Amino acid sequence: MIKSAQNKPVSELLSGDANWKFKVPRYQREYVWKRDDWENLFDDLMENPSGYFLGSMICINRSDDTMQVQELELVDGQQRLTTLSLLYAAIYSCMDKETSKDDEIKNEMFNLKHRLVFKKHNKHLRVEPSHQGQNYDDFRAILHDAGILGDAKYPANAGNRRLFKAYRFFIDRLDELDNNKDLVFDQEKIRSLLEKVNQSSMVKIEVGSHADAFTLFESLNNRGVPLSALDLIKNNLLAVLERKNADSVDDNFTKWTRLLENLSDDYAVQERYLRQYYNAFKYKEEILVPKASLATRSNIISIYDKLIERDPEWFFDDLFEKAKQYNKLISPLNDGVPAKLAKQLLNLDRIGGAPSYILLLYLLTEKPEADLERICEFLVKYFVRRNLTDIPPTRDLSRIFMNIIETINRKPKVDAVKVAKEILLKSERIATDEMFKSKLSGNIYDENVDVTRFILCYIEDEHQTRENRTDLWKRDEKDRFIWTIEHIFPQGENIPQDWIDMISGGNAEKAKDIRNHSVHKLGNLTITGYNSKLGNMSFLQKRNRKDTKGHYVGYKNGLYLNQDLKKMSCWALKDIQKRTKLLVDETVRLFSLQDDSNANLPKFRRTKFPK
Repeated sequence: MIKSAQNKPVSELLSGDANWKFKVPRYQREYVWKRDDWENLFDDLMENPSGYFLGSMICINRSDDTMQVQELELVDGQQRLTTLSLLYAAIYSCMDKETSKDDEIKNEMFNLKHRLVFKKHNKHLRVEPSHQGQNYDDFRAILHDAGILGDAKYPANAGNRRLFKAYRFFIDRLDELDNNKDLVFDQEKIRSLLEKVNQSSMVKIEVGSHADAFTLFESLNNRGVPLSALDLIKNNLLAVLERKNADSVDDNFTKWTRLLENLSDDYAVQERYLRQYYNAFKYKEEILVPKASLATRSNIISIYDKLIERDPEWFFDDLFEKAKQYNKLISPLNDGVPAKLAKQLLNLDRIGGAPSYILLLYLLTEKPEADLERICEFLVKYFVRRNLTDIPPTRDLSRIFMNIIETINRKPKVDAVKVAKEILLKSERIATDEMFKSKLSGNIYDENVDVTRFILCYIEDEHQTRENRTDLWKRDEKDRFIWTIEHIFPQGENIPQDWIDMISGGNAEKAKDIRNHSVHKLGNLTITGYNSKLGNMSFLQKRNRKDTKGHYVGYKNGLYLNQDLKKMSCWALKDIQKRTKLLVDETVRLFSLQDDSNANLPKFRRTKFPK
């Protein structure tokens, strides 16, 4: 597994006489360290004694000829090694400003230069950064700026990117002035800092394959920003494809980038897709990995390592094609998704129904004849109940949806919707109507804010027409909901006197008791677009509130949820209780799972707010 593991000073790792170079693969992610990381590294080197330990690096060495320059592929450690190289460049630049250089300084600068470029080939880099985000070109431009490289192009906008910012950060630290306007780092202190950098150490671990690197990476707690499971899987896949001469690295990297574009730029969604892909299709012989019954965050790397080694070209193609289908689940408003299905998929996402994407991905690709609109409508109702009651527990959801897939796959002609309902409505997998109604009648906002908001928005949407439709899920430029939950009786600790007088006849203790027991109930909640402006206003002020243009923004804003409130002149405990019952009954009706195959479930009469 491990070819070698040695704790070496940085001066030896980046020695001008070393017969190796460190290369970040073309397809690996770009430099990601930020100001806090640069500052921590600099301060750690300054404040600790010589020999400070900087962590470990993992590199793959496939070289057999030790007489040739060995190209070490950095799997982990690029952030620290790149940052140390930038610090070296900044130190060289500051030393170069000295007008009178003695032989000792010249010798230091000669050694320093060749920690960054080779002696015989002084255009070849000792540490070759990632090509992503123009890191490679930016780094060469920095070495030119420092006076180390004689010829390098200056890429457009390089100064606004992270490598140049890191380099300037170190330059600024070395150019700091004290209270007397003298340099904090004179030439003597700069040379002292250089010595500390040189004597700091890292463990260089060489392995022979990506599989060995991944195993090590899982067990090491490195100082750097860790590579994600997605990074490691991508690196391994592209490396194996390159080894097998399956298209060029650039072509495969472009294909991987297009795959990720189908999964959005959210890492959590990308990583979830990798798990759900395996869980949805593990029933297939070409995908099943022995002893891996379920893909989880802890075993996803080892599963994909085996899939890649088995048949990387077929696997990559299949993963790529199914990502296109997954895109329909996470971006249903794109072309090709029917409007009614898109609405259900949006609701499923809003209620937190992503665990069911395992089933939906399978149906999209393997059972295109399935009634997805009908099954999504059912799943929305199911997840409202599940997320409010926590039945079944989250840990069971993936296996439940995999069970549905296995059942459908065994009976090709079976109705997928029917199978899903039969399995999901088993007693241990769904809360009873009584439990659901009990949760709805309790302090629902305190229990689950997201479910509460979904229920209120869903009720409102059910009563809107095309002419008066309001998008309650719209967000502002800071990605915050414009329409938010409003507590009619304020939830704050300090109850305004107007509210004490109204809700409890002036009895402050009774008002606190009502707030403690009823403020988060469904009947005391509504939706407004001006929550922060209503706050602790009196009930009448909230009801009659207008904006600067004279439009009602309080309880006369035209929403169905506020139709009872706009006619009221006061708000009391009995009003909270009455409205809670009405909203609970409305919610139970809207999210009833009753159908012909579940006639044993109690029916609920449709209720309406009073006119």
